[in-house]
Amino acid sequence: MRKAPDAIDRHVGARIRLRRNMLGVSQEKLAEGLGLTFQQVQKYEKGTNRVGASRLQHIAAILDTPISYFFEEAPSPSACAIEHQGDTPTELLTSKDCLALARAFVSIKDETVQQKVLSLVRSLGSGKAAPDALEDWVQSRS
Repeated sequence: MRKAPDAIDRHVGARIRLRRNMLGVSQEKLAEGLGLTFQQVQKYEKGTNRVGASRLQHIAAILDTPISYFFEEAPSPSACAIEHQGDTPTELLTSKDCLALARAFVSIKDETVQQKVLSLVRSLGSGKAAPDALEDWVQSRS
């Protein structure tokens, strides 16, 4: 029976993926810089394989970030003992679609439009109909 990835290993992997995506670096490019296959980078990012200290230092250099970045917002030791309960902000932002949505959202300069988009997305996420949210947003754009 295979052991599930440790919460810290998943977190560090998610932060590697987040930073890599923020810089627009592919798994292949990162792997090339590390002298690995992209599959190994995938395993690091999923937390399936633990990243050693020297390898993490090399990753930090390639991604131009301090090593401490990979441990920011890390789960506490007591939280690691609790079963994984859902997506953390870091895990959410490692999704290409979520990252694209965040970039598009912050590119909206009109604060009122941002609030209407946020309202629309919240209503869609709750499964409740947002009768006026989309209409209001469309009208504010014209």
